[in-house]
Amino acid sequence: MAATGQITARPRPSVAPATGGAASARAAMMLRVACALVVFGVWEAVSRSGLFYGEVVPSLLSIAKAFGRLLVDPVFWKNLQVTALETIASLAIGAAAGVVTGIVLGANTFLMRAFEPYIYYLSPTPRIILFPVMIMWFGVGPTSKVALGALSAFFAVALSTAAGMRQIDKILIRVGHSFRATTWQMATKIYLPAMRIPILNGIRLGMGTAIITVLLAETKLSNQGLGYLIMQIYTRFDMPGLYALLIIVFIIAGACNALIGRLAKEQA
Repeated sequence: MAATGQITARPRPSVAPATGGAASARAAMMLRVACALVVFGVWEAVSRSGLFYGEVVPSLLSIAKAFGRLLVDPVFWKNLQVTALETIASLAIGAAAGVVTGIVLGANTFLMRAFEPYIYYLSPTPRIILFPVMIMWFGVGPTSKVALGALSAFFAVALSTAAGMRQIDKILIRVGHSFRATTWQMATKIYLPAMRIPILNGIRLGMGTAIITVLLAETKLSNQGLGYLIMQIYTRFDMPGLYALLIIVFIIAGACNALIGRLAKEQA
């Protein structure tokens, strides 16, 4: 068969539209909004049904009014400041100790085998059971809450940092040793830059445990803080105010978690 001299172009593969990710994100957002509306509707229906005694399940309107009252109440802001300072101090101390411990364990195989199992075994232990010990050591003031919160944050950061140390490219470590880098230089120039994501994830987990522990400690023995304020509102049986305060705590914790998560994504 004679050649015709014509070149037949191959059909190009179809390219998926770039808007697929945006459409999926919008669908996920709509699903979240729909779930929230369903929850609100069920809550309001249960509130109006009279199935529960008194204001155990208050209406959304009463919760919204209590929410507004809290935002203009100086007592709330004073107690929020106390809890925020205790949580920040707890996270700073626990994260610093956790990063140092994680680097030491990750850099030394012998120490890792000797001591890392203790961290794994003690990590799931509820910290609140140690609160009486912290009171005996540090007193009934904010220091005992900070110490307990720091202990809670320590385990998450230490385990995450130690795991990140084992994921560092061995070539980077050999380069540091070839330049005769000191321990401080290895930590600041190689280890920490290479472990940004694991450390941030550990801080993210440690922040959650620190907030929970500090609030629990404030509910047990304290005369200030959001945990103390929650117990005071509960004693008055102000259920709309209680739910409003819990929502504020959820919003603050969620915002902090989202902020650290965004930082981790930017560093990836």
